[in-house]
Amino acid sequence: MQQHRYQYGQDPSQWGELFLPDLSADSKHRGVVVVIHGGYWRSTYGAELGEPLAKDLAEHGMAAWNLEYRRAGNGGGWPGTFQDILAGIDKLAALAGPHSLDLGKVVALGHSAGGHLAVWAAGRDRLDGLGTAEACQVNNTNDGVRLTGVVSQSGVLNLAEAERLGLSNGAVGNLLGGPSSDFPGRHRVADPMAVLPLDVPVYAVHATADDDVPLRMSTTYVDASRSAAVPARLATVPGDHFALIDPAAEAYVTCRELVGKLLG
Repeated sequence: MQQHRYQYGQDPSQWGELFLPDLSADSKHRGVVVVIHGGYWRSTYGAELGEPLAKDLAEHGMAAWNLEYRRAGNGGGWPGTFQDILAGIDKLAALAGPHSLDLGKVVALGHSAGGHLAVWAAGRDRLDGLGTAEACQVNNTNDGVRLTGVVSQSGVLNLAEAERLGLSNGAVGNLLGGPSSDFPGRHRVADPMAVLPLDVPVYAVHATADDDVPLRMSTTYVDASRSAAVPARLATVPGDHFALIDPAAEAYVTCRELVGKLLG
C-alpha cells in the first residue's frame, strides 16, 4: 500500500491523503473513495477519524482519498467548509494521471457531519437551481469531479430538522453562522434535502443504537427521495455512532461492502 499527502489549498486544513493498493503493471485503480470525517463540523475533530477507514479500503483493493477540510472554529463554517469539500474532491482530477485513478467512479463515504457533506456534494449540479445568491459562494464549478455514489454513515441529512432538534448544542447554527431565520439562503443551500431528487445512488446507513445522530436524519431523507429516478436506500446496522468507523465492526463492514458495490 502507498500513501501520498497533497494540499489542495493554502490553509493548513486544506489537504488530503491518498491511500493506494498496489497495482499490477499497466492497470488502473477501480475508482476512488472519498472519505469525509464527521465531528459536527467542528474543528475539535479531524481527518484522523477517517484514516483507519481509508487504510482499510486500500487494504481491500480500493483507492481512498481521506479528506481534511476547514471546520467551524478554524476558518470553516459558511462558506469555507463547503468550498473545501468541493475543492478537495476536485483535486482528484490532478491526481488521476500520476496515480492511475479512474474517475469514472468516485464514491464518497461520509460519517455523521461527513455524511451530510458527502450527500451535499453529490447534489452540486443542482445548487444553482435553488435560486439563492448564496449558491455562488461555495465556488462550485461546472467542470469539477462528480460523485457517482455515496454511502452516508449516520449522516446529518436533514439540516432543517437537525436545527429544529438543536443537535449537538446548536451545531447547525454554528456551522452556518446563525439560525435559519437570519440566514435562510445559507441553510437552504447547505441542506441535502433542498436538492432532491438526485440521480446519484445514496445508501443511508444508520446505526440502530446511535445516540448522537437520530435515525430520522436518515429516514426523512430517504422518504423525501422516493420520487427520484434513483431513490436513496436505508440500511440499519447494529452498534452505536462510532461502530460505523470501527474497521472491525459489522456496521463498518456493511459500509465497506456498499462502497464496493457502488464502485462496481
